[in-house]
Amino acid sequence: MSHDHPTQHLDTIAIHGGIEPEAITGAVMTPIFQTSTYVQSEPAVHKGFDYSRADNPTRQVLEKALACIEGAQFALSFASGLAAEQAIIQTLDPGCHILVSEDIYGGTGRLFRQLFAKYGFDFEFVDLSQHENLLKAIRPTTKLIWVESPSNPTLKLVDIRRSAALARQHGALVVVDNTFASPIFQQPLALGADLVVHSTTKYIGGHSDLIGGAVMVNNPELHAALKFVQFAAGAVPSPFECFLLLRSLKTLPVRMHKHATNAQAVAEFLSPHPRVEKVYFPGLPSHPQHSLAKEQMSGCSGMVSFALRGDYQEVKTLCSRLKLFTLAESLGGVESLINHPEKMTHASVPETLRRKIGIGPNLLRLSVGIEHPDDLIADLK
Repeated sequence: MSHDHPTQHLDTIAIHGGIEPEAITGAVMTPIFQTSTYVQSEPAVHKGFDYSRADNPTRQVLEKALACIEGAQFALSFASGLAAEQAIIQTLDPGCHILVSEDIYGGTGRLFRQLFAKYGFDFEFVDLSQHENLLKAIRPTTKLIWVESPSNPTLKLVDIRRSAALARQHGALVVVDNTFASPIFQQPLALGADLVVHSTTKYIGGHSDLIGGAVMVNNPELHAALKFVQFAAGAVPSPFECFLLLRSLKTLPVRMHKHATNAQAVAEFLSPHPRVEKVYFPGLPSHPQHSLAKEQMSGCSGMVSFALRGDYQEVKTLCSRLKLFTLAESLGGVESLINHPEKMTHASVPETLRRKIGIGPNLLRLSVGIEHPDDLIADLK
């Protein structure tokens, strides 16, 4: 019984893609195989599993399901989004040049600047939302172009199709961090990207109760290289996290559409507000890449950033008065969150770069949840 038919809609694939009833008991929901090891009939002869760092039945089903929802041949799951990102870099040779969206998630920048830069990787942070910058920056030694679109927290978009076409001409790979859009609203592999990475902690998990990451890929050699890193470095998720993610995947399309309609309403409320200096949301016609959003995304997700007309003291006052928007790290859960990037998620970004990309003391990032939009707007009012 196969449910991963390419003509099916994402709503259906989210529930059935890669999933079979469990063979021994017929359980409809994939069980939690909470085991570290497996019996072998003789040395190196087993039923496909020998040690759960290498593979686990719950994780295997999750990876099939993740591949289906992203339209990929393969998926690999990791203990966190940063572990997934680390695995991608570990497939490269030291000394190579890596172009990176300058306004990426702070933790990604920290991983590159403070950890992998020590091992001879040459990271260059560039505004990839302007295609001419990519044309100028790409070199013969460029092996990877790291795209985050929409970006965190200023929600800039990168033209994935054009970036991937240019990368192919130069023998470089393109990875897209698809965490903000989710597979529901953006399919980077179909646009020409080579790899897709997610923090599954966020929208795919969707309930603020797990940490996880994933990489999706079509190329078998690239998959084998990543699979080796997953096995050899060992940053794998537990069977329980895999079970929770399988549960969450089933409601991902429903949640994403609700996040997106709520975010649109919140952005439209904030945009003309006299206390708001600027709103960052690709679903607004005022967004500089609104037309690109309509081309490469089927929805604008639930992230809205805005600059308050006021100083940091007024930002703190606003955060303390909100009842439904909780001041917290992370995003993508069913509940609405507010975050101060400068002090929280992007504190590790060098100050000069923070200022350049617009992360100042009055910038706030909303992860708009799935509550009733009228209540969220009333809270902000």
